[in-house]
Amino acid sequence: MKKHFIGFIVVLLCVTTSSTALHAQHNFGKTEIQKIGQLFSLLNDYYVDTVNGNQLTETAIRQVLSKMDPHSVYLTKEEVEKSSETITGNFEGIGIQYQMLHDTLTVIQTINGCPAERVGIRPGDKITHVAGTCIAGNKSTTVDIAKLIRGPRGTKVTVRVERKGDNTRDYIVTRDKIPVNSVDVAYMITPTTGYIKVNTFSLTTKDEFSSAIARLRKAGMKELMIDLQSNGGGAMPAAVDMCDELMDDGHLLVSMKGLHVPSIGSYSTANGQFKTGKVVVLVDDYSASASEIVAGALQDYDRAIIVGRRTFGKGLVQRQYPLVDGSAIRLTVARYYTPSGRNIQKPYDEGVEQYHKDLLNRLKHGELQHSDSINFPDSLKYKTLVKGRTVYGGGGIMPDVFVPLDTTRFSPLYRNLVAKGAINNVVMEYIDSHRKTLLQSYKTFDDFESKFAVPTEVMTSIRKEGEKNSVKCTDAEWKESYKEIAFSARALFASKLYDSGCYYRIINTQDPIVQKGLEVLSQDNK
Repeated sequence: MKKHFIGFIVVLLCVTTSSTALHAQHNFGKTEIQKIGQLFSLLNDYYVDTVNGNQLTETAIRQVLSKMDPHSVYLTKEEVEKSSETITGNFEGIGIQYQMLHDTLTVIQTINGCPAERVGIRPGDKITHVAGTCIAGNKSTTVDIAKLIRGPRGTKVTVRVERKGDNTRDYIVTRDKIPVNSVDVAYMITPTTGYIKVNTFSLTTKDEFSSAIARLRKAGMKELMIDLQSNGGGAMPAAVDMCDELMDDGHLLVSMKGLHVPSIGSYSTANGQFKTGKVVVLVDDYSASASEIVAGALQDYDRAIIVGRRTFGKGLVQRQYPLVDGSAIRLTVARYYTPSGRNIQKPYDEGVEQYHKDLLNRLKHGELQHSDSINFPDSLKYKTLVKGRTVYGGGGIMPDVFVPLDTTRFSPLYRNLVAKGAINNVVMEYIDSHRKTLLQSYKTFDDFESKFAVPTEVMTSIRKEGEKNSVKCTDAEWKESYKEIAFSARALFASKLYDSGCYYRIINTQDPIVQKGLEVLSQDNK
């Protein structure tokens, strides 16, 4: 135990010596590592109480990394497994999207071609048992349920299903690889404009994005809108691949530089499908990392107009180093730079706590509401590489067309109903009781979009559900918020009756950044 314990700390310190934050690198060597080892040996041998070696080790690791930068972090074994799903774009399970409704797992959608669909599980089914374990009515968490449902490819799991109007039955499902899509939806938002919503950057993004471009071109796409709002990033090569679809051959798309990492650049190829049509990229203050690589590269070459609000400002490059027990250290090793030389990373010299308050401070200072509240010194001015337009470095990508945050768009009543799950729960219950009738009346999403109105009884139930959850309102407040509540409910109906992408097809009709993007695309080339 002691050797393992001390060895773990030595591995930690050996890894962290590569951090650029340790300026006096030559002073951090054998003596310091020996001192840390001696400390833990003394605690293990002589401390008055029993020492929890694993807990103390993790605390030490987290404390060391907290002195580096905001994105050098320690990952437990479970966090490593979870993060790998996002990057690889798949996990192993049965292939359902589900939600807990009144302590019962309700299937929202089955993923096309995946095991659950193949054996006959349907949207609306309620799963009460997994592998002989009851998961209904006993406060099972989604984490607990995921552990039961997921498992190695090729293994079998029995799920017990209750279906309205049918008997309870057991399904034996053979687990398989389940795709985690990074493209939420791709459709023609106008007769000539394609829209692609990307939620993350993973190893599957290249193929998903490329396929979406091909489909939209066949549908008559002349202009393209790429929506990266709230996309927190992911795999850098996927961002390069996305830019490659839109750029001519031989252009530098992003570079990274670090003390122990040689300067490396990634370049476009001749393989892009959409090199000449107009492009708009939508971003907001939660667009980060790989999203900023895309926005920065396309802006620097005047290939796209960036619409929205200044992006988050995460331009630090992490590499993941495994530790002996399956955990890992994700260590910052370099910084990202756009083709014009802009540093994407915002400052963090005031400490990690202030760094994480940055978005809140932007709101307080008025930056999210007024573009003239954002001040850049002349030293951060750069020029785009084709038209010589002025752009700014110093953290994040400043859009070409600013869209202010409308803090009055959603009423307090609406926000409270969403937070309590009232709208979602009522929509789910209504669909559960009326799915067959709804799908007979609205056979396709196009039918739904043109004809569907939220039933009055649903709206009444939403208000009652809110009151049950301590969200009370006056008649005047209900009248004021009625339209936005009904609009949200309509989008939820679309996503749960058809697929999750249909949610955005409804929401986009009132999204201010999307609508501004359409306005920009409709203007002439200037």
